[in-house]
Amino acid sequence: MDNLAGSNWIGLGTLYVREVRRFLKVYTQTIIGPVVTTLLFLAVFVLAMGRSVRMVGDIPFTEFLAPGLIMMAMVQNAFANTSSSIVISKVQGNIVDTLMPPLTAHEQTLAIAMGGATRGVVVGVVVAAVVALFVPLHIHHFGYILFHAVGASLMLSLLGLVGGIWSDKFDHIAAVTNFIVTPLSFLSGTFYSISRLPENFQFFAHINPFFYMIDGFRYGFIGVADAPPMRGLAVIFFVNLVLWVICYRMFKTGYKLKA
Repeated sequence: MDNLAGSNWIGLGTLYVREVRRFLKVYTQTIIGPVVTTLLFLAVFVLAMGRSVRMVGDIPFTEFLAPGLIMMAMVQNAFANTSSSIVISKVQGNIVDTLMPPLTAHEQTLAIAMGGATRGVVVGVVVAAVVALFVPLHIHHFGYILFHAVGASLMLSLLGLVGGIWSDKFDHIAAVTNFIVTPLSFLSGTFYSISRLPENFQFFAHINPFFYMIDGFRYGFIGVADAPPMRGLAVIFFVNLVLWVICYRMFKTGYKLKA
């Protein structure tokens, strides 16, 4: 019976460890790289806008910007981990190594998705530690920081899993990154408060799930949010649930995985 009771914990743990070791072996690319990229974003925005936009409401601009940059690094790396894992396995023809072990669809989804989420959280911790050297990070509500860090990383990890299974080659997953992940990240209030947007554009921001994970994560640091924090919790939980069901069905039916 395909359920979580009586799971193959050894197999699940082995697959999870494999996914974690994948990104740890190339830590200069998967961990140090995002740190450098985030610092460059921080430098560019501070130099370009720091003099003209010193405050966002009552919050210094750099303190407002930092949580959004940290979250962006987390979710982009969580997505990259699962999507690259599946696409590389499919292109190289060794996806069978993932499918043949006696793992249920739930176990396969959990192991691979948590591997991607782990990379996202690790990147977030390292990036936050380095950013804190330049920008004061105040913790207003640690629970919100933790929930959104894990929930957002899991969301993009699951989305990367869906994209990786759907993709037949690297061009396909690059299209998902370029036309879905990147636009939703940049238009989610990472660099600005959506309260500054015209009312019509605020509507589109509020239907973007990326907005809620950045807004809630930022709320955990500065105590100010553009949307009710509890709404963000509900949106992230719901989106993760939907993505989980999609991933489960893909593994269960072998969609684009089995010849």
